[in-house]
Amino acid sequence: MHRERVFHTRRTDAVLLLVALVWGSSYLSAQTAVSALPVPAVLFARYALSALACLLLVQGTARRGRRRWTRDEARAGVPLGLTQAAVLAVETYGVAHTSAANAGLIISLTIVLTPLLDRSGHPGGLPPSFHAAAGVCVLAVGLLMSGNGFHAPGLGDLLMLAAAVVRAVHVALVGRLTAGRAVRPLHLTTLQTVIGTALFLPAGATALPDFAHAGAATWVQLLYLALFCSVFAFLAQTWAVQRTSASRAGLLLGTEPVWAVAVGVVLGGDHLTPLTGLGSALMVAGTYWGQSVERAHRSAAPDPAHRPAPAHHTGTEKNTTRGTTAPTVS
Repeated sequence: MHRERVFHTRRTDAVLLLVALVWGSSYLSAQTAVSALPVPAVLFARYALSALACLLLVQGTARRGRRRWTRDEARAGVPLGLTQAAVLAVETYGVAHTSAANAGLIISLTIVLTPLLDRSGHPGGLPPSFHAAAGVCVLAVGLLMSGNGFHAPGLGDLLMLAAAVVRAVHVALVGRLTAGRAVRPLHLTTLQTVIGTALFLPAGATALPDFAHAGAATWVQLLYLALFCSVFAFLAQTWAVQRTSASRAGLLLGTEPVWAVAVGVVLGGDHLTPLTGLGSALMVAGTYWGQSVERAHRSAAPDPAHRPAPAHHTGTEKNTTRGTTAPTVS
């Protein structure tokens, strides 16, 4: 019995680490894709392929007798589809102008930005130690943007910083729109991907000649972004988080920026200067510190006895590594 429990625990941990690795590699894949195609074309392809895969999965669940979209899912899916599209647009433009390692590190600021926007789990405000952790992250961003020396920040780094802010807004909105409602992760994600596909459809139509001339390597990157970094990672994370504690899941998924740096350096040819190396270490330390403080403060907060339980488990998403428990595609 003990061996079986250990096996299941290790299997779940391995799945969570794989999800973190996949997400960490997504920045290099996006960077490679936008080097061959315009950013709007990459966004359209990623959304369209994800939407097709999600629709097929939803169709499969419908055949097994599960009901279709609820009114709550539709009400949440439309605004969240718009905000998610904004996140991916800013993020993809950002990764086109900075290193994959920097992109993965700066976007992890969402971990400390989200609790500042979403006060539902910590009434009375966050403790001073959380703000200290946020300060460490801000210092880390400054070092990452400095490169070989202190200078004006680059466009890509500023865009990734903006993406972290927009993502934090999106995550806070997800919690507000899905809490206590009958929202299923796959259905909500499908709505978001369909909305994103519609938003970037004009760009996709004008980029048809670019798609026709895209090589096999570019299409491999697009498929990887859509099917692995979005659909597979979302479903795998949902499966794993349901089988472990939130703290353990957050710890393992929080390794995403570490993987982003490793993939960027080993496969993308990124170089860490002493300043950016120090910034990388501070960013990882600051986000882990902030995440642990926020989690402890949230768990210590009393739960109102009259709070109704959600009708359905809403699952978690990529952004769990950034301080959230909400379904979406990233």
